Amino acid sequence: MISTGSSTPTTVSAGPAGRAMAQPMEAALLEALQQHLTMERKASAAYFAMAIWFAERELRGFSHFFKHESRDEQEHAGTFADYLIARGQTVVLQDVPAPAQAWQSPEEILAASFQMEADVTTSLQQMYAMAERSGDTRTTVFLDPLVDNQVNSENTFAHLLGRVRFAQNQPAALLIIDGELSDGKHDPAKLA
Repeated sequence: MISTGSSTPTTVSAGPAGRAMAQPMEAALLEALQQHLTMERKASAAYFAMAIWFAERELRGFSHFFKHESRDEQEHAGTFADYLIARGQTVVLQDVPAPAQAWQSPEEILAASFQMEADVTTSLQQMYAMAERSGDTRTTVFLDPLVDNQVNSENTFAHLLGRVRFAQNQPAALLIIDGELSDGKHDPAKLA
């Protein structure tokens, strides 16, 4: 309870860790946010494994790109942890299994990466719908820019997958793409 100077003390709700909480979260939405945080951590580990695979094959542009993606996913997990804390919740870190480390080709890696990004988008959309149904505007506002960024990530991975498929595993073509990635040139063409 907080004293406001009047004779009636003010009661403030608190989350599991004792932090002040303005609005409780629906249990299913909280679980979805926790699971999504784990999904981001898994993606970080997967992208780091992919960076290693490319580094072992002397493709430093691809390796750099995936190392950067790994860091981005870890930051995304941090964003979800920050949000849960801000909402008075306890962050639960679940086990993250070792990622796959064996692939047959760059195309296989890009296809797996695109699918991972699509799965993350689906998770965000499901949480958004859950937040809307429960009237949790705080969460929909939190998720809005994340959904937009995720759609852009899908677009980037679709573009890279298309370029690698077009290269048809030809070393010279893959080296050109690798050089572009070294220069930070991995964005799809823009028409607007």
